Amino acid sequence: MWGDIINFMDYHPVAAQIVEILKQNNFWFETFEHDPVRTSEEAAKVRHGYSLEQGAKALIVRVKSRGQSEFIMLVIPAHLRLDTKKAKQYLQIKDLRFATEEEVGKVTGGVLVGGVPPFGNIFHIKTIVDPKLFLNEKIVFNAGDRRYSVAMLSQDYKNIVNPTIVDIT
Repeated sequence: MWGDIINFMDYHPVAAQIVEILKQNNFWFETFEHDPVRTSEEAAKVRHGYSLEQGAKALIVRVKSRGQSEFIMLVIPAHLRLDTKKAKQYLQIKDLRFATEEEVGKVTGGVLVGGVPPFGNIFHIKTIVDPKLFLNEKIVFNAGDRRYSVAMLSQDYKNIVNPTIVDIT
């Protein structure tokens, strides 16, 4: 909650960065410290009061177009699967694959797979979000660490990240 004092020394610096952005903008949010989780299903079990559907799953993919490759963040509701065909069609590409654990670490400054927050803007990469995520008033996600989650209003998330919204599930 707002007043909680968290020792951010224990977490990746991205966790403190996200909380600071939310505080600076006076946005409602709450935080959860929990056992390490890697999957959305595991996370849903430790985030009491939130459903799997409210989870924002951040996927980093590598896309290749005209010999150039780049990393993009795709964010979907945690209970759904990415439709790579829809993503490729929107991006007008043929080559799309999930980033390796090593690539995720490079793109995010060391955030581990499973801890990547849905803030591509923090990592200076394009962010595409499936519109079904915004059917939830509140969303929840790992915030830079597999042991630390943040819940916030989905509209505030949209305002901070300013993602491209495309049906990719």
